[in-house]
Amino acid sequence: MRVAVLGAGTMGHGIAQVTAMAGHDVIVRDIETEYVENGLESIESNLEGGIEREKLTREEADAALERLSGTTDLAEAVDGADMVVEAVPEDIDLKTNTMEDVEELAADETILATNTSSLSVTEIASAAENDGRVIGLHFFNPVHIMPLVEIVVAEQTDEATLEAAHEYVEEIGKTPVEVTDSPGFASSRLGVTLGVEAMRMVEEGVADPRDIDAAMELGYNHPMGPIELGDVVGLDVRLGILEYLREELGERFKPPQTLKRKVRAGKLGKKTGEGFYVWEDGEIVGVSGEVER
Repeated sequence: MRVAVLGAGTMGHGIAQVTAMAGHDVIVRDIETEYVENGLESIESNLEGGIEREKLTREEADAALERLSGTTDLAEAVDGADMVVEAVPEDIDLKTNTMEDVEELAADETILATNTSSLSVTEIASAAENDGRVIGLHFFNPVHIMPLVEIVVAEQTDEATLEAAHEYVEEIGKTPVEVTDSPGFASSRLGVTLGVEAMRMVEEGVADPRDIDAAMELGYNHPMGPIELGDVVGLDVRLGILEYLREELGERFKPPQTLKRKVRAGKLGKKTGEGFYVWEDGEIVGVSGEVER
């Protein structure tokens, strides 16, 4: 199978990596050559790390890299693709515009998938004339490690597309869960509920972020605490999801002020070096000195 991944960022290059490792030919497309090169370099770095941890062999890594290519040309990326997975930023207008552009270039039988964590797949699908072939594939970060893919069934998604999505997810070694398109799906809705309550606890001085995270990691066997996870995902992303869910589902998803202030200050978490934690070289080195109240 030939798969085009649109977007070479964190999610895009991760999707490309696991797809290539499963034996599929993959082309990664982004709007700038630098972005494409950075994405391919990140894949190579991940594969090297896998070799060092004895998760895969040199031969397997080399074979995956041979199946990968990159481009800035959308028509080149989509040409001959059996599936297109868009992993552009989480903006409904950008995603619907991307879907329109892709459908003009893709073959009639090409599956069109959107990797969104909370936006309406039904609305994104409405941008396509042949909307029955549109489906949501919500991957989790980091894609090459996290085993789950949430298959989101839009109002328009037909049975053949749903079946093809299940086959693809299983072929790349992931576990699918199927949900009907609704705000936040299952995972994001539950995840941000826990995350926002943890932020409120920090805001109210209930406990230090490290202790809140330790409580969930050690008491509930979570691999990562909700405060750290928010920093890793990006506090701006968390805020965007909460604002969307508040609009769709009500005041229980109202973002806490501490989250708003951090985003306004540019303290977005791991990617900026500070959120609720202070980060250096991808590792937590301390708790942010300013706990807003």
